[in-house]
Amino acid sequence: MLMAIVRTTPVIEVAAVVRPSLRLDFNMTTGAAPAGLEETVMNEPTPLTAAPPPATAREPITCHVLDLTTGRPAASVAVSLTLLRPFGPSAPLTAVTSSDGRINKWNGEAGSSLSEIFTNLQEHDGGQMVWSLKFDTGAYFGIDRTFFPEVEVKFFVDAKSGHYHVPLLLGPWSFTTYRGS
Repeated sequence: MLMAIVRTTPVIEVAAVVRPSLRLDFNMTTGAAPAGLEETVMNEPTPLTAAPPPATAREPITCHVLDLTTGRPAASVAVSLTLLRPFGPSAPLTAVTSSDGRINKWNGEAGSSLSEIFTNLQEHDGGQMVWSLKFDTGAYFGIDRTFFPEVEVKFFVDAKSGHYHVPLLLGPWSFTTYRGS
């Protein structure tokens, strides 16, 4: 971290933090520290500790829904996730958006998980997959207050490429989506 104070005179004073507990003040013109102030020991910071590991690993596919009519997350939207190719269609995984409009965990039949599906596909095929997300927009807005009874987003996934996040920006008469991070 380097801080500079520029004055109208040709002298620039710089305070450099060399390590968290040591601060050196010196004059850029002469390269000397001000008289009597060669180094100042600052209060020792609290040592950093490693963050505890997350309770559960992040699912390979997550999503969230934003309601464009309110400018807020869309809570309680039913969503299903289905593997279409290869070996599909699979039994859908299901979830309902949280109060912040997000789905971070999918529920499968007989305890099957999305992470298991990804692991199995990497071991057997490892190729490109096609997935479908279906959002129950008719139940969210009301059948008579939307043009779309459901929104389906189909997308490619490479099992080796990590995490895929699919946001849905939703209104009663339009929607848009993109690959998030």
